[in-house]
This record gives sequence, C-alpha cells and structure tokens, in this order.
Amino acid sequence: MSLPIHPILQQSFALIDREIGEHSFNTSEYAIVRRAIHSTADFEFAQLIRFSEGAIESAIAALRRRVPIVTDVGMVKQGVAGMVAQTFDNPLIAAVEQASVALPGKTRTETGLLKCWQEFPEAIYAIGNAPTALLALCAELPSATIQPALVIGAPVGFISVVESKAVLEKTPVPQIRIEGRKGGSPITAAIMNALLLLAWEAEKC
Repeated sequence: MSLPIHPILQQSFALIDREIGEHSFNTSEYAIVRRAIHSTADFEFAQLIRFSEGAIESAIAALRRRVPIVTDVGMVKQGVAGMVAQTFDNPLIAAVEQASVALPGKTRTETGLLKCWQEFPEAIYAIGNAPTALLALCAELPSATIQPALVIGAPVGFISVVESKAVLEKTPVPQIRIEGRKGGSPITAAIMNALLLLAWEAEKC
C-alpha cells in the first residue's frame, strides 16, 4: 500500500520523467533520483548521485527494523520527520543537538556525531551539511565491528566537502553519495524520504 501522493507532486514527477528521458537507473534508484531533482529543481543531480552495491537494499531492511536515523543537522531531521512519522517512526536524532559544546579541535556537529556513533553504530547516517561529521564517521569505520546500515554523504560547500566524499567513496560501507561540491539538507532529506517510501512499499506489498 502506497502513501497518497499530492496531485502537484504527481504533476512534478511527470514533468521530471519527461525531461530526464532515458536513463540507466533501476526502479529504486530512479525513485530516489526523482525526489532529489524535485527537491532542488536541479537535473545535474542525476549525474552526481552514486549508489554503492546493495546500499538501497541495506537501507530498506534497516528502516523496516526501525533502526535509528542520525542526521548531522536539524534541517535534515526536520525534512524527514513527517515521513518518518507516517511510516516506521524510527528514532530520529540530529547529531548537532547531542553536543552542547564542541570537543577541542572539533565542531559541535562532529562531536555530536561521534557520540551518536558510540550509541548507534548500526544506524543510518544522513549527512547533508557538515563535511567534518562525514570525515569523523569515516575515520571510525575501518576499525568498527558494527557498520552503519547506510551513509548518505551529501555535504554542500567548498571546504573539505569534496575531500570528505572522496574518503567516503573509499570506505566499504553501504552509501549514497553526491559527488562534487553540491549537496545540502534538502537533497539529503529527499534521499532519506525516498528510502522511507521504498521501505514502506516493501513492507505493505
């Protein structure tokens, strides 16, 4: 059973389908790409998004188990809260809200993310703003006995952004990544919402 889609969203998806034309994405990948484009009105994301093998399947299985979703910032958390409430009601945590002060040499988001990592290593990590948080997470993964179900690596900006995504690419963890400087909270939330919908459809079919 699918959740209802607003007529304006249906019309927007139809326009995206016509404009994007032929593509090589599978059905699940395209559901994510289409929501990413809808949230940004930027078709370049169809060329920038990367899926590791089995990443979507890992995320769907984890969401159905109601694993926590850890976002780097509050804007990503707010962007997915409505869909989380309509589907599996997973625990939803913003890393930056877990640290009132930053550890020496670290940002608050990085500090909060490392705290979340200690408590929820199996979570889905959705990073759309803070490359420092993505780098901190990637540094923990090689020695970890429990791996995240998925890492969404989509920080936006100029400092350490491309570098953090390059580190993620070399890390053998299920991942959905936005290449280059583009990314941000809206597209990260869109990717997460698309995954929640795919998991909900899998649960109800």
